[in-house]
Amino acid sequence: MVSGAGFTGLPGGVAVSHLCVYDWPAADGVRGGTPHVHLTCAEAYVVTGGRGAVQTLTTSGYEVTPLVPGTVAWFTPGTVHRLVNDDDLRITVLMQNSGLPEAGDAVLTLPPRYLADAQTYAAATALPVDAPEEERARAARARRDLALEGYRALRDADGPEALAAFHRAAAALVRPRLAEWRERWRRGAEAAAAATGEQLDRLGKGDAGYLADAVVRAEQPSEYGRFGMCGRLDVYPGPA
Repeated sequence: MVSGAGFTGLPGGVAVSHLCVYDWPAADGVRGGTPHVHLTCAEAYVVTGGRGAVQTLTTSGYEVTPLVPGTVAWFTPGTVHRLVNDDDLRITVLMQNSGLPEAGDAVLTLPPRYLADAQTYAAATALPVDAPEEERARAARARRDLALEGYRALRDADGPEALAAFHRAAAALVRPRLAEWRERWRRGAEAAAAATGEQLDRLGKGDAGYLADAVVRAEQPSEYGRFGMCGRLDVYPGPA
């Protein structure tokens, strides 16, 4: 990732995926994805087609942000979010920390009984890897519906304690993976920021030699149509 030209990953150590939001109707009649939260990553939606919305829940309350082509919407860690598909909603997702939101930094809003320990949570959220597509779709939809059960309870709760309790449970679930996440951050966002600092230092000394090491990169998706939390994903290779 680092050469004489500095960090060579996507700008700022972000990652990209293309998302076709699920059109499966839920018990409330709304079509869309699985509500969840990220603990260390911001995420942005660049809407490329269709229309819909993102429902969000924070300590400031519940909000609905409309999504139409040209909209760029983003949110910070701790935001519970649910994508709603009104008409063929398609999004390019920008993810902090080299795609960590799709590599572990996500906890679904399952009812509290499923958040007590990592084994119980994993059993409720894992999707079959080598099963036929129809079976994987059924599992993804069942997982979505279970998360909606917990999400509705969070939305209907009086006061902030229910959301705070969910945040605490989510933090406990991800704690064993923090060293792995820190390494991804070190090789991505931290390296990108450090490269800029070094370049500014060199320019300040009149040294432009690193510009001779410039590189160009391009990639195609490494996987098409993966069942994700919010819809079908076209994903790109992870960080080197």
